[in-house]
Amino acid sequence: MAAYFFDSSAIVKRYLTETGTTWVSRITDLASGNKVYLVRIAFVEVISAIARRSGGPGLSTSAASKAIADFRDDFANEYSVIETTPTLIESAADYAETYLMRAYDAVQLAAVLQLNTEATSLGLASIILISADGALNTAAVAEGLAVDDLNLHP
Repeated sequence: MAAYFFDSSAIVKRYLTETGTTWVSRITDLASGNKVYLVRIAFVEVISAIARRSGGPGLSTSAASKAIADFRDDFANEYSVIETTPTLIESAADYAETYLMRAYDAVQLAAVLQLNTEATSLGLASIILISADGALNTAAVAEGLAVDDLNLHP
């Protein structure tokens, strides 16, 4: 059993068939015993990503509706959610400035780093960031975080 933090670009692959979908499905399967964390903003980002593809090539409107419903259910029942507090937002602003990151990527980074600090201070294993975003991965590695680049898992 391991603890993973998925950014939005990674967890959406559980709901849309893309490169990495099989690997993400295996890690997030409840039978794996893995702990999966998301930050609260992922709720909006994932639903937006699915909705924007709805009716396009490879994703019918009904399949998109089902994917959104499945994500909503999993978000409520399967994932551990990191809340966006004023302290987390302040940290995210610092990371955005330091690493020249997009705003929500900086929030993702602040959340996983906060979570990792909490886990290691309790003697638990380090959190592994799962992301397909190169800039986020680079910043996370610079901050000493374990990263598994989703692009390496076709």
